[in-house]
Amino acid sequence: MSRNPGAPSQWLQRCAAGLFLVQASCGTLPPTSSVVIPPVSGGAARIWIYRNDYQYEAHQTPYVWLNSQIAGVVQANGAFYREVPPGHYTVRIDSYGVPYPHQFAEFDLGAGQEAFVKVLSMREKLGGENRAGRTVFFAQLYPADDALPAIAGTPFYGSM
Repeated sequence: MSRNPGAPSQWLQRCAAGLFLVQASCGTLPPTSSVVIPPVSGGAARIWIYRNDYQYEAHQTPYVWLNSQIAGVVQANGAFYREVPPGHYTVRIDSYGVPYPHQFAEFDLGAGQEAFVKVLSMREKLGGENRAGRTVFFAQLYPADDALPAIAGTPFYGSM
């Protein structure tokens, strides 16, 4: 078996191709402001879920529940929306411990309406000298005037 000493081996070529594919798949998502968001479908409503965490906040990605159904996973800095039928909604975020009062958002939506739910996090210290911590998540309803600018610069994780 003869080899061309100046040519890279097939193994090296495969590694380079694999590295290129990994880098390409790790690109950042576009901000929500650069994505074309269609109007709310006729007869439907829309619920936006977003998180604007800072670098020192929890990086967990808990499930978001709409009326006891998983609606998605909220990213540490991201936004998504779900088209839903009009009605009463409870937005719950997977969290540790016993729920706090007003930890989850509840609201009614009519056809064509939008609700904006911001996910907030809080670190709780657990007992002992070497204190461990856990993250508690909150879902809070925000007015559109406050939510839209916050969502605009946040990476968009899609819709359903």
